[in-house]
Amino acid sequence: MPTRLLIIADTHVPKRARDLPAQVWEAVDAADVVVHAGDWVDESLLDQLEERARRLVAVFGNNDHGALRHRLREEERAVIDGVRLGVVHETGAAQGREARCSARYPDLDVLVFGHSHIPWDTTTGTGLRLLNPGSPTDRRRQPHCTYMTAVAVDGRLEDVQLHRLFQRAVPGT
Repeated sequence: MPTRLLIIADTHVPKRARDLPAQVWEAVDAADVVVHAGDWVDESLLDQLEERARRLVAVFGNNDHGALRHRLREEERAVIDGVRLGVVHETGAAQGREARCSARYPDLDVLVFGHSHIPWDTTTGTGLRLLNPGSPTDRRRQPHCTYMTAVAVDGRLEDVQLHRLFQRAVPGT
């Protein structure tokens, strides 16, 4: 059976939005694994995702402090249906990212990262796939808030899709 992944990052709840958009919560419910690449901001969203997700693979980001840093790691790894997945919040500047990540993560098939709020999907010369889902709550200079879904099956990552959210998240208080 293929394993359905939801890939999110930079949720910034409740600073940028009071909650995740309904479309993202529906994707949480549909996913076998939720991957979160950091910048939660508040621990309550982590609690909610731990309760609702079948499995959560997550890291803290540069805007995460206190309990989030005690509960999460800076880097996380998991093997999902044969896919060697890594998660980290920051990878540095876009220029040279492929070479840096290939050198740092030679044993991974996929590296999920966040921080920039800019969707990214490339494959390095060594075959490492780099994915940034953007942000479902804070589009910054992007045209839309975004998240990704994918399917892991027999050691391959397939059907990677970037989803655009057309309904704005409710701003934080």
